[in-house]
Amino acid sequence: MEQEQKQELKLGPGGGVRVVKQRKLYLARPIDNEVVIYIVRDILAETGFKLVDEFAAATAASELTTNILRYAGKGTLEVSVIQNAAGVTGIELFAADSGPGIADLDAAMQDHRSTTKNSLGSGLPGVKRMMDDFAIESVLGRGTRVLARKWKHDG
Repeated sequence: MEQEQKQELKLGPGGGVRVVKQRKLYLARPIDNEVVIYIVRDILAETGFKLVDEFAAATAASELTTNILRYAGKGTLEVSVIQNAAGVTGIELFAADSGPGIADLDAAMQDHRSTTKNSLGSGLPGVKRMMDDFAIESVLGRGTRVLARKWKHDG
């Protein structure tokens, strides 16, 4: 009799980049969303990002935090200043939880689709649009992980 293998979450932070600065935030209370926005904006401003990119990344962080609090109840958000091999600076958001997971990732990545009443259903697709790089994985009963990066563009 073949044993069913449990699927594991593999996506992690910092792959292929150098982490310059990192802050891990533990999320469990609604007020944590406000703290995340403040910290992300502060880090981006300190790093010299344009205001429009600062707002986009802070909004993405807020969406990721909201999803963790709404669906998993608790989790973490790692906010990192990173550099790629070419020396370009970026911000990396790595959100992780051990919640129920997402049953249909394709549906979750479509605008206006949500399993929650009174939700616009634009969180994950919005994060993907606002950030330059985006990856997500989810395993039912194990949780969800999202990695999103915004690169500093000169000009």
